[in-house]
Amino acid sequence: MKAAAIVLAAMCSLSAETHRFDPTVFHNTFSSAHRPVMRIKPGDRVVTRTIDARGFDERNQKVAERPNPQTGPFYIEGAERGDMLVVRIEKIETNRLTAWSSSLLAPYAVDPAFLRSEQSQRGETTETWEIDRVKGVARLKSQYKPNVIEVPLRPMLGCVATAPDRKEAIATSTPDTFGGNMDYNGMVAGVSLMLPVYEPGALLFVGDGHAAQGDGEILGNALETSMNVEFSVDLVKKKSTGWPRLENGDYIMVLGSARPLLQALQHATTELQRWLVSDYGYEERSAALLLGHAVEYDIANIVDPHFTVAAKIRKSLLSGRE
Repeated sequence: MKAAAIVLAAMCSLSAETHRFDPTVFHNTFSSAHRPVMRIKPGDRVVTRTIDARGFDERNQKVAERPNPQTGPFYIEGAERGDMLVVRIEKIETNRLTAWSSSLLAPYAVDPAFLRSEQSQRGETTETWEIDRVKGVARLKSQYKPNVIEVPLRPMLGCVATAPDRKEAIATSTPDTFGGNMDYNGMVAGVSLMLPVYEPGALLFVGDGHAAQGDGEILGNALETSMNVEFSVDLVKKKSTGWPRLENGDYIMVLGSARPLLQALQHATTELQRWLVSDYGYEERSAALLLGHAVEYDIANIVDPHFTVAAKIRKSLLSGRE
């Protein structure tokens, strides 16, 4: 890290605050029209909670309407259009003993002929899972064989977003350039998410906690539950991104969203190539050569109004790293 960056990081660390926010009002649109619930500074940390996708809290009491009611928005001091907001997810923990999910595969996950042939049997049910944080599993005792299913817990956030461009109000079921309902199971504690800033203060929303989710969210939902969430924010001035960027210890990633799925893949691949050129010293052709032989793709969701694909490259393969 350069000397100036070290000094800046030290200054931010000295002035950083931890804020605790207990939400009582939740939003079903990503919009700059919503009044900020708190003003925070780059470097600050927020300790808060989210409710589940149907509006039930940690006591399993309904406190908001579906879909995906959001906590926030948080106003980040100094954030202006053309900046990039960096959100580090510090901690995500389930805060109740149950989660729910549907029981049928979503239409886009299976062959249309299968849907037609099984139509008479497709009575949807909502299944309640027990969360065992000690063992780190979610457990379903069901009427269907085998009668017990266990999956490992991997708490994640389905939604993280800034306010959209052009003063739009976009339903919290939807992902786009501003983030939103990306439903990527890699949105876990320890990652840093980079989002474009379109509005003063960025206006950050978080919500839609999942105790676990497979690739694609192919039931149309995941293990939906309420969460305790901690995050910190930073700001990169006068540098934005066309699509959400994500970084963990092993990968840099871009999340592209659109329909059809191919277009989502194209958005993610394009932004990942741009990232390699702008930050890692690649030319367009050398970035293409690296991606051509090393890119990996995750299907994040195939059930939302826009589908989401993550394009990623291992950090160990990158040149030009500081």
